[in-house]
Order: sequence, then C-alpha cells, then structure tokens
Amino acid sequence: MKKAVITTGGKQYLVTEGDELEVELLEPENLPAGRQGKAVFEALMVIDGEKSTVGTPSVGGVQVKADVIEKIVQQDKVTAIRYKAKKRVHKRRGHRQKLTKIKITSISSK
Repeated sequence: MKKAVITTGGKQYLVTEGDELEVELLEPENLPAGRQGKAVFEALMVIDGEKSTVGTPSVGGVQVKADVIEKIVQQDKVTAIRYKAKKRVHKRRGHRQKLTKIKITSISSK
C-alpha cells in the first residue's frame, strides 16, 4: 500500500488512496481553473511497502491527486477569554476555522 506525506495549510498529513481529510480552506490558486473539483499536491515523502523516498523538499515526479467533496465546512467554535481580576477587564473572542473536505484519489508519478 502506497502512502505519502503532503503539506497544505502549514500542516503535514500522512495519506493513502481513499482517505478523506478535512484540510484548511483551499484557495483558488491551489485549485486549478476549470477543474474546481480537483486538487493536486506535491509529496514530501513516499512510502511504498519497505521502500521509502524522502524529498528535498519534495519527491520529484510524484503527485497526490484529490477530489474536493465539500468546499466550506466549519470546525467547532474555539473561545478565547482574556480576564484581569479587580480591573473590570474581560474580553471574549470566538473563532471557527473554515475547512475543505477532500478525498485522496491517487498517488502517482507524473
């Protein structure tokens, strides 16, 4: 079974064919024009059985192709609270990260 390490949104993911991931929102430059339902990533590392190849910084000639299932999914809200006792200072913030749900279709050489 072939595995690959890809990077997107400042994070690295270990993926195999058929995996479904929620990654940070893919901007239009990461999605090729005319093929809005597809995304292509470079592999940082490829594991094929006992053989593993590490790229510098990416493995030449290997692409990881994925289909975009949903464009915007939001994570649960994360609340940050700032509070100072006896100073009447309190601030509450919330944030919901936008995600793209993808399914890995193939790990192949160019």
